[in-house]
Amino acid sequence: MNATNTKKIGIALAAVLILGFAGFKLLRNKTETAMTYVEHIVKKGSISVQILSTGVVQPENKVEIKPPIPGRIEKVLIMEGAVVKKGQVLAWMSSTERAAMLDAASAKGPQEVKDWEEMYRATPILAAINGTVIQKNVESGQTFTTQDAILVMSDRLTVKAQVDETDIAQIKLKQKAKITLDAYPEETIEAQVDQIAFDAKTVNNVTTYIVDVLPDVAPVYMRSGMTANVIFNVQSKNDIIVVPTESIKNIEGLSLVMTPNPNGVTEKPLEREVQLGLTDGKKTEIVSGLNVGDIILVQEFKVSDKKSGSSNPFSPMGAPRTRGGR
Repeated sequence: MNATNTKKIGIALAAVLILGFAGFKLLRNKTETAMTYVEHIVKKGSISVQILSTGVVQPENKVEIKPPIPGRIEKVLIMEGAVVKKGQVLAWMSSTERAAMLDAASAKGPQEVKDWEEMYRATPILAAINGTVIQKNVESGQTFTTQDAILVMSDRLTVKAQVDETDIAQIKLKQKAKITLDAYPEETIEAQVDQIAFDAKTVNNVTTYIVDVLPDVAPVYMRSGMTANVIFNVQSKNDIIVVPTESIKNIEGLSLVMTPNPNGVTEKPLEREVQLGLTDGKKTEIVSGLNVGDIILVQEFKVSDKKSGSSNPFSPMGAPRTRGGR
């Protein structure tokens, strides 16, 4: 790029900046912020304080079943997702020596194989816990070593929810919660807090605690690894006096609301002290100081033109013409 083009680009950028600044100043001078009050009738309602969190579905206890000796799977009796009891036979296996003898006997005929099978029985693979088979890593005829996890079981599925340290004090054991899975957003699963971690995790300077949320009844579509959203029900109240939180002012430790002046709307509103209760951020409970049917004032800010009828010179229509102009 030569010096002439560079100079032209610099001039163009400077012109854009000047026009933008001029437009901003003009619009700023044209508008002003006016504070008004909107009347609000005090009514009864309900407030529910909740904490939102995200997590992942994981087994509470995960058990890998590994054979004590290398060998071959003769027959698998279950499928993934099967609910089994502790001690139930899940599969039959042969040691490496038994598998070799059976292979040699098969060359002599079925009766020879049957005789060896009766003399040298297969070894059962048993369920280690009551739970669900979540992985089946072998098929009949497949060989394995002692390091291979041929089956994986879990006792029950939970949601490992990440709760911010600023909210963890409000989480209690057995506290009610609701789980929604990203894969099934229209389904809600009732649950409760089962365990709260004692050790925190810090990621990107955010400190969180893992909270185990246990479904009351785990649905059949719930799978390990699914992303979940959890709502913790901290506290709720019904049939209480509530007002918009924005209507409350805090002055020198006092909670105040504005009420209409009986001398007319042109007079300065009056302040009334109230005692506050539960709040969810948008609504706040009034314990005392107001009754149902009272009228309070909520501040509202409006941006309006200082001079009506003026137009923006930067609009497509351009500046207004004076009479007689072309």
